[in-house]
Amino acid sequence: MNIWDFVGNTPMVQLSDKIYAKLETYNPTGSIKDRPISYIVNKAILSGEIKSGTTLVEATSGNTGISLSALGAKLGLNVLIIMPRNMSEERKRMMKSFGAKLEYVGDSDFKAAIDLRNEICKQDGFWSPKQFENQQNIECHESSTAVEIIDYANSKNLDFKNFVSGAGTGGTIMGVARACKKRSLDTSIHLVVPDEKIHNIQGIGDGSDYLVDRNLVSEVHVVTSEEATERAQRFAKQSGVLIGISAAANILVSERLEKRTASGNIFTVVCDRGERYLSYF
Repeated sequence: MNIWDFVGNTPMVQLSDKIYAKLETYNPTGSIKDRPISYIVNKAILSGEIKSGTTLVEATSGNTGISLSALGAKLGLNVLIIMPRNMSEERKRMMKSFGAKLEYVGDSDFKAAIDLRNEICKQDGFWSPKQFENQQNIECHESSTAVEIIDYANSKNLDFKNFVSGAGTGGTIMGVARACKKRSLDTSIHLVVPDEKIHNIQGIGDGSDYLVDRNLVSEVHVVTSEEATERAQRFAKQSGVLIGISAAANILVSERLEKRTASGNIFTVVCDRGERYLSYF
């Protein structure tokens, strides 16, 4: 049995009368980033870009690095992760547990992390999924995450009126937006962004829009680190499920949207588990 065969097809949970959330914590490493990493890495193996002895490299705030580190361990490949120094210690430890090596850049400096990744990848024997600019990131979510949500809504006769998500790379929200557009669905796309430039909602608002096309976004919603962290803590005490801070931001915006939505349903994603942020709680 290969645990990486169980990426995707995650459960949908109903959080309120109108809000439904994709529980991405069921993926092998506990986050939605297992989807694009397995998708992009498998394509690179088939094309011959990744060979025996290739070192996998990526710039990340954490979850993509965890996914790449875990899959690299499964494949027997070395993994080098480049990340801002101020990301959570729990996520750093998870990557190290899979045998990855970590290099740090300045606090919240994702540009420096990406630049260093690109410089390293000029050398032979290094390969990167390049999550922040790779269109396969969007393709993955368009063909998996979005399809699963749309199929669920259809099976339950629900009106897929709104989709709420933050964006780190933008892969998830753009994948869903493109799928809805191609199917001519009347679905509004709601982007969640941090209020602060330096924030603790790790995994979204990483300094640029990257893959996000704002023309496909219906509305932008701002959430503070304090609000998202408090919602994550309250969600754990109310539901018995420990979720990440960006997942809590998605839920918080969905709840705000529900208060002014007369009809239709709101779908969002619980992007990761909360154990990797305990030091922030």
